[in-house]
Amino acid sequence: MIDVLVSGGGPAGLAAAIHTALRGMEAVVIEPREPPVDKACGEGIMPSGVAALRALGVDVPGHPLRGIRYVDGDHRAEAEFRHHPGLGVRRTTLHSALHRRAVELGVRFAATRTEAVHQDELGVSAGEWRARWLIAADGLHSPLRRALGLHLPGGGPARYGLRRHYRMAPWSDCVEVHWSAEGEAYVTPLGEDCVGIAVLSGTRRPYDEHLRAFPALAARVHGRPASTVRGAGPLHQRARHRVAGRVLLTGDAAGYVDALTGEGIALALATARAAVESLAAGTPHTYEAAWARLTRRHRFLTHALLRAARHPATARLVVPAASRLPSVFTATVRALQ
Repeated sequence: MIDVLVSGGGPAGLAAAIHTALRGMEAVVIEPREPPVDKACGEGIMPSGVAALRALGVDVPGHPLRGIRYVDGDHRAEAEFRHHPGLGVRRTTLHSALHRRAVELGVRFAATRTEAVHQDELGVSAGEWRARWLIAADGLHSPLRRALGLHLPGGGPARYGLRRHYRMAPWSDCVEVHWSAEGEAYVTPLGEDCVGIAVLSGTRRPYDEHLRAFPALAARVHGRPASTVRGAGPLHQRARHRVAGRVLLTGDAAGYVDALTGEGIALALATARAAVESLAAGTPHTYEAAWARLTRRHRFLTHALLRAARHPATARLVVPAASRLPSVFTATVRALQ
């Protein structure tokens, strides 16, 4: 019997496996896809996420991020991170670095899927594997969350995300969030000659049609695509609980509000660490409260911004309000970092 079986080899799953190995326990990651695994993602990592990667012993090359800038026409609001920069990193680069560190620490990998689990008082069985605990980090639409009866319908209108890269030098060292009445566009500098743009909206349509809602941005990147479009959604996912017997949900599988505040990677790393700490301490029941504490501020602020973004009239007020109240905007950004 192994100590911890991890279902899902994305950032949350790999972080959980690394933390398990660092605590002297045996980890096996079940992931059918070959690394590096790509995914629609804003690809900006908050300062807390950068610190979490360092604590894992993971060194990731990328573009330093000084802060967040909101843009809507002539209106702008900018806030710098307090002490340390964030990092713009290609999703494949991040995945490769985490995978490499897991292999260094002796984590094993199984190229299969976890379709069902069976529990008893001693452990968890998943296919040919038997473990004391299982961490479900199998993504936004987690099959294990559904199989365990933990899935809840998402509330409010569905939102979707699309991402593409462009071959060009970044024009800012901030993540720019461009607002329109139809959605948001997130511009993340990723390297000397690469910029990523993710668009979020409640309307499902082709990427280029979304980008036309931001004419100045569309004109700047026209003719310079460096990747195909990747999509994700619906973004809002809910779980009844994060702990079900010997199974703990982490990362997006544990529930997800929206990508609007850009904390996905940082929260995935933080909740993965909390899950493993609870297992190492022999107190898995404490993980539920730890997850709620770690994500509370993010959930509150994201829900508040979503309420504004859902209505065209209020969406167009967000950036003017932030520019008139710079101290409030800066405090909000720093609360999330």
